[in-house]
Amino acid sequence: MGWARPAGTHQDPARVAPRLVLATHNRGKLAELHAILSEQPGLSLPDGAVVSAADLATPEPVEDGVTFAANALIKARALVAATGLPAVADDSGLAVDVLGGAPGIFSARWAGRHGDDVANLELLLAQLADVGPEHRAAGFVCAAALVTPDGTEVVWEGALRGVLLDAPAGEGGFGYDPILRPDGETRSCAQLSPAEKNAISHRGQAFRALAPHVAVALAAGAPA
Repeated sequence: MGWARPAGTHQDPARVAPRLVLATHNRGKLAELHAILSEQPGLSLPDGAVVSAADLATPEPVEDGVTFAANALIKARALVAATGLPAVADDSGLAVDVLGGAPGIFSARWAGRHGDDVANLELLLAQLADVGPEHRAAGFVCAAALVTPDGTEVVWEGALRGVLLDAPAGEGGFGYDPILRPDGETRSCAQLSPAEKNAISHRGQAFRALAPHVAVALAAGAPA
């Protein structure tokens, strides 16, 4: 699902002017976005052209939206205002069918403290302890947003459907990865290799759908 409102050569990163900023402090996510963008025909992105919010020490906005898309746009708009650069942001979480889509946008702080993956996972498993496997359908959801200084805004969403396990499995990934087994898989997300996970993940889907719009925005802002 998506909607839009209109409006090369390896180099030393220190000598490359940033062209795009990503709302993350996660270096893995930054590398993932750079790799996806680099697959776009005709788009040359030397090292240092795509930077993170951490690289530029930008303030973090209050994410008070009530949807993934709203929170992604809040983060992207704040980055554009702070840097004057096109910005990409995403917001994602786990939606459990029997819980009416919760934890949803509250996934990262489900147990009360933001980013406590173990506590979040343990609380969710406890809440679902008496729910049978036939009622444990769930999915990861991601909304990725591009905002440019001229006011263009584009949002794409991706989803990875699966079933929740009754105990964690695997050492990879993060968050709720150890308890979601994607449809058609015999392993949890935490048991997949990074390449396997990125190929089917909610975030990979959203970023790949957004990438052509990013390429257009960067081409429009490139020096003549």
